[in-house]
Amino acid sequence: MSTAQAVLSGVRKLPKGMPFTSARFLKHGSHGAVDRTLSRLVGRGEIQRLARGVFVRPRTNRFVGTVLPEVREVVEAIARSRGETVQIHGAEAARRFKLSTQVPTAPVFHTSASSRTIRVGSVTVRMVHTSNRRRLQFAGEAAGAALSALWYLGKNNVTPTAVETIRAALGPSEFRKLRSADMPAWMAKALDVAVRNTTDE
Repeated sequence: MSTAQAVLSGVRKLPKGMPFTSARFLKHGSHGAVDRTLSRLVGRGEIQRLARGVFVRPRTNRFVGTVLPEVREVVEAIARSRGETVQIHGAEAARRFKLSTQVPTAPVFHTSASSRTIRVGSVTVRMVHTSNRRRLQFAGEAAGAALSALWYLGKNNVTPTAVETIRAALGPSEFRKLRSADMPAWMAKALDVAVRNTTDE
């Protein structure tokens, strides 16, 4: 089977709407041959380019037309292909937990790799290096997002109300996972106090 045939067969087996990178198909041929095949598929409309080296089989909705993956999904696909860990930035995490009304002007992610910017369609994404591995725990999971929000809020703003808001949003299983994380003493104490207060009620 030629590189083009192998790539085409592999692409057609992928779920629609799931971003993938060209690196996924390098076992079928050289980088140049894989890139040429993917470019031809883009030209034919079988796939759509989301970012450099990242593609998707378009998923359509009869009401809104083509539905593209979220920026987060594209960033995570890039991270997996590079062997790096990415975590939602604390400002966005806090907003999602309704602990902040601040909306980042552009998507920002913490990364274990070097700081850089990525273009995803018309959106510029900032990747900010962090050497603190504790900030990257449970990356891509609800507990990880909660941890990122707590780091962002900081010691003076992680109130019992904030912890309870996170706890309610996570549910028992993810909250237990959050408490198992390697975290600074002040953060662990804030979570412990919330648990004790609930137990005493």
